[in-house]
Amino acid sequence: MVIVMGPEATGEDLASIVTVVQSAGVEAFVSKGVQRTIVGLVGDVTQLDAAALRGMRGVGDVMRVSAPYKLVSRDNHPDRSTVRVGGVPIGPATVTLIAGPCAVETPQQTLEAALMAKAAGATLLRGGAFKPRTSPYAFQGLGEEGLRILADVREETGLPIVTEVVDAQDVELVASYADMLQVGTRNAQNFALLQAVGAAGKPVMLKRGMNATIEEWLMAAEYIAQRGNLDIVLCERGIRTFETATRNTLDVSAVPVAQRLSHLPVIVDPSHSGGRRDLVLPLTRAAIAVGADGVIIDVHPQPELALCDGPQALVDGDLEELAGVLRELPPLLGKAAAATLTG
Repeated sequence: MVIVMGPEATGEDLASIVTVVQSAGVEAFVSKGVQRTIVGLVGDVTQLDAAALRGMRGVGDVMRVSAPYKLVSRDNHPDRSTVRVGGVPIGPATVTLIAGPCAVETPQQTLEAALMAKAAGATLLRGGAFKPRTSPYAFQGLGEEGLRILADVREETGLPIVTEVVDAQDVELVASYADMLQVGTRNAQNFALLQAVGAAGKPVMLKRGMNATIEEWLMAAEYIAQRGNLDIVLCERGIRTFETATRNTLDVSAVPVAQRLSHLPVIVDPSHSGGRRDLVLPLTRAAIAVGADGVIIDVHPQPELALCDGPQALVDGDLEELAGVLRELPPLLGKAAAATLTG
């Protein structure tokens, strides 16, 4: 971290800054120029509040010169990572399709959705057994029964499972069935849960919090990485803005920004961002075009009967078009669809 003193700063102002910094256990190195004085800070600068420092008399600006997220940053890991889930790659060389029902409802519905997803080129099966819902009266998922259904469908289709865990106490149970643990937007800053999934020994998909900045998203990933797990995939799923025409606002710029800051793979959720079936394919094209390493999409054999998020689930006609998108777009960007490598 660097503190740039304003041109009006006095020697007393500078001394106050140095005292505050040193009292936090951080070393301060003062460099006096012709027009500006700069204070370089070395040590654990997380103990310092940048906003409070900016408010001190004589301070012009406070800037970070290294990322606060050390393990997921590209500072010490310049090459982008590939995460493998049940042998399926998610990383810079591929576009991976993760698809399936938003919620597991019945064995038949889950199997039908999985077969539809696989026919479209999906190499990983998504499905929710535990569903955190805004309303306490909405369908909350089947719990362990849903996990058993997913495991049976994996046996029949060969698709590894990606499923959400919503409580730290359920991590061990979910990890015993799942190939990849998902942390959803509502839990993106549930630090106890992040630490628990980090210690579970399974790859993790971390969705961006609906109100989170990119730095907060990467700091959440750091909680997982701190427990020794760097098999993390970041998922941009739309953020909450003033716009009401879509369920959320898909921040496509977050993909290249996160890829520049972090070595972790970055995928996009066009289903939960758009919230409407007619928006999923256009947003999928945008995600692939901007360089996303994959997409996660809702599929349902009868969306009009779905217990969760039916309006955004793709059906057979949409999936044929999706398969075409996955064949045509990735090669234009020097990537391969993961299905061509694992199928």
